[in-house]
Amino acid sequence: MTTAGGATTHFWARQALLDVGWAGPVRLGVAGGRIVSLEPGQPAGPGDERLGILVPGLGNLHSHAFQRGMAGLTEIGGSDGDSFWSWRELMYRFLDRLGPDSFQAIAEQAYVEMLESGFTRVGEFHYLHHDTDGTPFAARAEMAGRIAAAAQRSGIGLTLLPVFYAHADFGGAPPSPAQRRLVHDIDGFATLLEGCRQALQPLEDAVLGVAPHSLRAVTGEELAALLPLVDGPVHIHIAEQTREVDGCLAWSGRRPVQWLLENAPVDARWCLVHATHVDAAEVRGIVDRCAVVGLCPITEANLGDGVFPMQAFTRAGGRFGVGSDSNVLVDAAEELRLLEYGQRLQLRARNVLAPDPSQSSGRWLYEQAGLGGAQALGVETGLRVGAPADLVELDDAHPALLSRDGDALLDGWLFAARGGAVRSVWRHGRKLVSDGRHLQRDAVAARYAAALHKVLG
Repeated sequence: MTTAGGATTHFWARQALLDVGWAGPVRLGVAGGRIVSLEPGQPAGPGDERLGILVPGLGNLHSHAFQRGMAGLTEIGGSDGDSFWSWRELMYRFLDRLGPDSFQAIAEQAYVEMLESGFTRVGEFHYLHHDTDGTPFAARAEMAGRIAAAAQRSGIGLTLLPVFYAHADFGGAPPSPAQRRLVHDIDGFATLLEGCRQALQPLEDAVLGVAPHSLRAVTGEELAALLPLVDGPVHIHIAEQTREVDGCLAWSGRRPVQWLLENAPVDARWCLVHATHVDAAEVRGIVDRCAVVGLCPITEANLGDGVFPMQAFTRAGGRFGVGSDSNVLVDAAEELRLLEYGQRLQLRARNVLAPDPSQSSGRWLYEQAGLGGAQALGVETGLRVGAPADLVELDDAHPALLSRDGDALLDGWLFAARGGAVRSVWRHGRKLVSDGRHLQRDAVAARYAAALHKVLG
């Protein structure tokens, strides 16, 4: 059931995870893409969409959508070993082959897979701005417009994070030829942002932020000039690799997060992506500034980044969300599962992140990642009146969810379901996924296949 104009449509769920906890049954009214009524304990009305288990959609706070097209193509190490930095060179070679049409087709595929897994909004950390020879497109925001078009076709909510990239390393080193499609000066980037605003106008609830790529790619002066250009979220890659920490120390005498906290107005607008290699003082500083840490466990494992000190961070009251980053595998539940499991392996204990030992790990992870993701993406979340109608229905007939109620449903989904536990997804009140399949999956897959044949053939 979808909403149209000012009409109210209703959903009836056997169980629903509201802001105040599990309730069931629950009748929800939706109009204009938002929840306008919640009636726990009410029977279904005529024409209601009858659902099993309802939870709020999850935000994906960090994505490079085009990298979905190269998933699985970098799994040969070579005689000299392999690392994030050698992976990056292969990524640059892949993006050199992408034109606007193939770029959009790959993004559509990534967004469809996100919706099918339970992500209902994406933070697109978008840095592929120019044509293959490095010259700007006639329409400066051509590629950002393709991201917006992919979001519109798939239906996913979009927080667009145009990336400012000017340098190859700390201290303002000139960019490399491989980075020619990424780079801007401040004036050119301001022009790009105007084009991004126009590209987002057709989307009903898009958010525009800004993303200084990393402390390697921007100077302090450029960072200060960027922040007033947009009043939305601010995302930055930081401290992902030990080589980055060493380089920052050599340049400034400060660790990356330490430098950022001392030299930038980090606050609740900010999302520090990865922040893998931080010390206790940096953890405390992030918490004190109310910034969100953006964790991408699947990609961080794939790239060999390391493990963020999550238990210490959450015990201190830290805020976090998850993202699919390189999109080597798109799976909302797997991001949260691997986040917990990585800590279990490191700490050699079980159920290590939820601060209350009697608390469900699945529910704690899902709710906290939902709140942190929403903050980082500049939106609201939750099943409550006034919130966006971004809804995920779990399949109560799935083997991992049978004979379970309440928190055990989330534990079953996150830790015991191989796949197929998401039955239906609505975004802004519009149904996009039914019986586990995006309604446009076949058409999107056909465009994706044609694009990859062209790019990789």
